[in-house]
Amino acid sequence: MTGQFVQPSFDLTSWSGERLERVERALSGWVVADAPAGLGEAMRYAVLDGGKRLRPLLVLAASEAVQGNAEAALRAACAVELIHAYSLVHDDMPCMDNDVLRRGKPTVHVKFGQAQALLAGDALQALAFELLAPPDRAIPDSVQAALCRMLARAAGHAGMAGGQAIDLANVGQVLTEAQLREMHSRKTGALLLGSVMMGAACGQPQGRALAALEAYGRALGLAFQVVDDILDVTADSVTLGKTAGKDADQNKPTYVSVLGLDRSRAYARELLAEALQALASSDLADTRALRALATMVVDRDN
Repeated sequence: MTGQFVQPSFDLTSWSGERLERVERALSGWVVADAPAGLGEAMRYAVLDGGKRLRPLLVLAASEAVQGNAEAALRAACAVELIHAYSLVHDDMPCMDNDVLRRGKPTVHVKFGQAQALLAGDALQALAFELLAPPDRAIPDSVQAALCRMLARAAGHAGMAGGQAIDLANVGQVLTEAQLREMHSRKTGALLLGSVMMGAACGQPQGRALAALEAYGRALGLAFQVVDDILDVTADSVTLGKTAGKDADQNKPTYVSVLGLDRSRAYARELLAEALQALASSDLADTRALRALATMVVDRDN
């Protein structure tokens, strides 16, 4: 199935390696170490040297597909990763998921204490929006405003925060597939979709291309969560870099608990096909990176 869409000549490892180097360098420069009272250390611990960086890669791949503004794309890529990192810091705290392992190391509240973790998350969120509005004029004001609006919506009550609220409210409850999809389209899917659309906003895609990228982002966002639910019951903590079996232990509804393992695996492949078909209909000249990233999401083991 994937051979129909992804050109064998495309080297995702090389493509992503070059872009991740830029992202890491930018994040290291923008997340300063000298914030007061050890706050900078906690912020850098939460962000640097860990994670798949899928969201920044989606921003950059979508921007390249529409020939977008490179400076805007890099800032958007870093801003999305800061929002993602802040959400993990807060989600891991005792008042939320109470987890002690993230990206193969102790969670921020375990390392620095709950108060410092809370502040680190707050500061990372604020920094994300600061990055999207640089003091120079390298990025048009209209693009800055669009990026800020899209990121705020993806992270707020209509997106990630709203999904987390639904998740916490439904521990121990039995959800239908439609209810589960609604929760995860907000909690996880919104920021992944937002990453794609923010990358697109760095250029000027119209009509079919814009609709195709949105359809791709929605399918990819849901596929990511389906695979996450599968890995929670099939992988170990060392492989995942976080606590395995956490959802079952906390009696949370997941795709595996609702659909079963085999059907969840099949559903992930269906969503991948949907994402790739959307790109095939986009009329964009080169979507190989987006295609390869979607395949990586479904085929990953952590």
